[in-house]
Amino acid sequence: MPKANSGAGAGTELSRLTQALTDDFNQRRPVRANSLLVTVFGDSIWPHGGTVWLGSLIKLVEPLGINQRLVRTSVFRLTQVGTLQSEQVGRRSYYSLTSKGLRQFATASMRVYAHRRSVWDGQWRLVFTALGDITQDERDHIRQELRWLGFGRMAPGVFGHPTADLEPVRELVRELGLESRVAIMMANTLDDDDATPSSALVKQCFQMESMESAYDDFLKVFEPILAAARTATQFDPAECFLLRTLVIHEFRRILLSEPELPFELIPPDSSSHKAWEVTQALYQLIAPRAEKHIMALCETQHGPLPPASEIFRNRFGGINPAD
Repeated sequence: MPKANSGAGAGTELSRLTQALTDDFNQRRPVRANSLLVTVFGDSIWPHGGTVWLGSLIKLVEPLGINQRLVRTSVFRLTQVGTLQSEQVGRRSYYSLTSKGLRQFATASMRVYAHRRSVWDGQWRLVFTALGDITQDERDHIRQELRWLGFGRMAPGVFGHPTADLEPVRELVRELGLESRVAIMMANTLDDDDATPSSALVKQCFQMESMESAYDDFLKVFEPILAAARTATQFDPAECFLLRTLVIHEFRRILLSEPELPFELIPPDSSSHKAWEVTQALYQLIAPRAEKHIMALCETQHGPLPPASEIFRNRFGGINPAD
């Protein structure tokens, strides 16, 4: 990976920490190339129109230990599951998001980049998936999709969330053709204090202690990187792309396993608040520099990538692509 052309001290420390982060990712086994490519498409390609030449994608992720063979295998698998679609132009393959992929990214983006906490109405959103004759594949599919939407398993075949938007759930059920075999309902507790039993449900259904531990580990890695970035005087665009990809990849991995809970049901000293603040601050510092690398390296079937859309500029409260 290219070294930063940085001034003495701060920039060198940022390069060292970025290299250590990249080395750690390279050494992980098994290599989860599919998941990394989902992060790259959602974070870097989607804001630029959603389409990229396969050769560009290979160059982008090579420093992260994802070789050409693994990239080709992964995009094929993502195409098989309906997340990506391909177009052949001459000898070149170009990959873009399907409507399903767009829906998944849009839902995840609202959580990763916006950090919105809904005002709780005291009701739970419930999804019953054990009605009628559902195959095991259908059951596994809807369970995974509900996890992406933030739902927790409350009982066998029952998933719940206190604030989730139910429209994506309805779209999912329609997409899978399960309208007559999945029930979507809303319910509330009969106790005067809605938060007390609901807090117990949150603790039982969403494994909050393990998530806090995951956020603590995240902070141990990225707080020193943020401190180095704040004092750096020069940034290498290639390093910024790697760092931007890995911070979003790690943050997204934890966040999408966590329910988007209202303030009434989440402790004020939760590590998740701090993790979002660190991610926001680091992203705002490095994302514009990473854009230079993405724009220089990536191509579509029509030439260079188009400029970043408003989707990108609104992330984390505001990004200046020209910074």
